[in-house]
Amino acid sequence: MSGKAQYHRIIFGLKVKQLRQAKGLSFADLADKTGVSVSYLNEIEKGKKYPKDNKVAALSQALGIPVEELTSGELDKSLEPVAELLQSNFLNELPLDLFGIDLAKVVEIIASAPARVGAFISTLLEISRNYALKEENFYFSALRSYLELHNNYFPELEKQVADFCQQHQIPDTRPLPGDTLKKLLETQFDYQIIDNGLDAYRELQHLRSVFVPKTRQLLLSSRLSSMQRAFQLGKELGFNVLNIRERANTSSLLRANTFEEVLNHSRATYFSGALLIPREAFLADITQFFQYPKWDGDAFLSIMKKYDASPEMFYHRLTNIAPAFFGLDQLFFLRFVQNPTTDQYEVDRELHLSRRHHPHGNALLEHYCRRWVALSLLHDLNALQQEGKAVDTIVRAQRSRFIGTDDEYLCFTIARPAYPAPNRNVSVTLGFLVNEALQDKIRFWNDPAIQLRDVNQTCERCALTNCAERAAPPVIVEKREQMRQVQHCLNGILGN
Repeated sequence: MSGKAQYHRIIFGLKVKQLRQAKGLSFADLADKTGVSVSYLNEIEKGKKYPKDNKVAALSQALGIPVEELTSGELDKSLEPVAELLQSNFLNELPLDLFGIDLAKVVEIIASAPARVGAFISTLLEISRNYALKEENFYFSALRSYLELHNNYFPELEKQVADFCQQHQIPDTRPLPGDTLKKLLETQFDYQIIDNGLDAYRELQHLRSVFVPKTRQLLLSSRLSSMQRAFQLGKELGFNVLNIRERANTSSLLRANTFEEVLNHSRATYFSGALLIPREAFLADITQFFQYPKWDGDAFLSIMKKYDASPEMFYHRLTNIAPAFFGLDQLFFLRFVQNPTTDQYEVDRELHLSRRHHPHGNALLEHYCRRWVALSLLHDLNALQQEGKAVDTIVRAQRSRFIGTDDEYLCFTIARPAYPAPNRNVSVTLGFLVNEALQDKIRFWNDPAIQLRDVNQTCERCALTNCAERAAPPVIVEKREQMRQVQHCLNGILGN
């Protein structure tokens, strides 16, 4: 049934319930007056059914309200927030089925106490307006939750990649040449690949590719590295092999129109990563690396280079493999972008498996702890650049112990220039919670060469003294201490 019909079912049901209760009528009373069964009335009020015209007329007469008013989409003031939620299209776009949630249950909650739920919804909508929360932000948040729910591993996609490689006799050797992928797109899916197709469009220089459905042309930026080009071609194969129709035609989502579009983009991205970094070969490489007696950054980077992968692609594949095959499902991934001229840092990609871990994106105007390896390595990269040294990638491991908790993470960080963006550096960090599973699987976890540091979320929230890396005073800590002293004084006066 259409979204509009769903909206009207819910609104109609809420109005019937509100009017019935205002008149002090039970379900049995209203059933007697209208000839509508109690069970069907219950379905109507829950927004599951919309009655035929003769039943609407009977309800209208019994409830003492004109048919036009009963069937209009207008709700009284107490239910305005509910109407706003329904009109926002969020109920249609929420991927409830992916999380095992029945939409009927959500509607039932709204119908059970519409005034209270309405007040709660009003609060949420107000918060979203204050923080400029847009539908697309909501979709990306929902996607992260979906990936986290599945530990970022999807066997059905792995199988589809394996079947595709077998069907087209794609060799096991890697890196996979971009021209192999290009030929597959051209011969199997009638694509026309134009390698410098975006060069003529000044406004599109930040994009890596644009797909033109009418002509089946894939316009590529000529500035792409071999790995970036292969990844874009692999993603296009993913859209076609997975038979995806609702998709963005740009390499990155400029604006998310629906959750389905966001999810499909993620599925095609997963397909490309699994195609370029085959599971079995990668699993063997990581198994061998984890058994090294000591941390070896060069060996870590050599695995990435074996597949001609970017740090992001390399780490994305690690987040697929580590939980599923090593039991390392307590992890986080963060990507920081740094502007060296202003020393500003921003998290633009984030993933947490099993739970939300301590290091995470901070939407407040606070300063990330500079003791994190994610930031200290960016600082070192910038220092090398200032010395005039050409640096591709640098890597470092750190054991990060979060102050005030029992949590410690083994973190692997890679920093690099943000090619092709000028005056930007990027670091990607994968952090594994140090627990029995990690100590069993990663032999070098307590290598003395790996620095152990106490870290925190932001400088403003950290009470650590004598911190040479501090970028801002601990104002949040100081305010809390001030409030504690005020409360202590009040307790003394009041005899508490």
